[in-house]
Amino acid sequence: MSAAPAPSTRAVEGDAPAPKHVAIIMDGNGRWAKARGLARTEGHKEGVEAARRAVEAARELGLQYLTLYSFSTENWRRPAGEVRDLMGLLRQFIVDDLPKLKKEGCKVVIIGDRDNLSLDLKALVSRAESETKDNAKFVLQIAFNYGGRDEIARAARAAAEAVKSGAMAPQDITEKTFERFLDTRDIPDPDLVIRTSGEKRISNYLLWQAAYAEYVFLDVLWPDFTKEVFAGALEEFYRRERRYGGVGAG
Repeated sequence: MSAAPAPSTRAVEGDAPAPKHVAIIMDGNGRWAKARGLARTEGHKEGVEAARRAVEAARELGLQYLTLYSFSTENWRRPAGEVRDLMGLLRQFIVDDLPKLKKEGCKVVIIGDRDNLSLDLKALVSRAESETKDNAKFVLQIAFNYGGRDEIARAARAAAEAVKSGAMAPQDITEKTFERFLDTRDIPDPDLVIRTSGEKRISNYLLWQAAYAEYVFLDVLWPDFTKEVFAGALEEFYRRERRYGGVGAG
């Protein structure tokens, strides 16, 4: 798909049921900056503003869960300065936005491997989760230092340890019981995955959880993401027929 479909009042005003959970691959910060002759850091800063707009729009459009892919396990391959800037932006986002998110009843969940994060960043992540754990109006899930394969491997090791300790038998491992070992154990699977910037890859994102999600690929670069673009992606979702391997109505 090329550009985002034009939004209708149905998506904006909520006249039709919206998907419960949308996950977004926020792509295009670097290209946005390059097109303007700016440093990549400036693109990432604008990307944070777009993330704020996305959270606000998700709530206004009737969603209950939003997952944002902010830093992947592969992003460590980027220049050290850019990685440092991305870590700093997460710190800034938590410090600046946590009071507002708490006040508005938003629960913050951070998924991904925390082992190689700095001590202060681990503390901030834990603080964001602990201070919002009882909120129930909306869930913002941030995938940070996250990779779908890594998550599944970590879950497999945890399941193996449970079998080794006698807490469960090998035959007890089913799709349902395995999900308990995933980072997203308390979050429903996404109905829709959106990727910006025109790329058509899933980039190791929610590989288990998005098995039956619909995908919408947009040409819009992430810093230009708006509520109208979001609503247009939902309109595309409404036009899909979700069969989950069954036979459609037609």
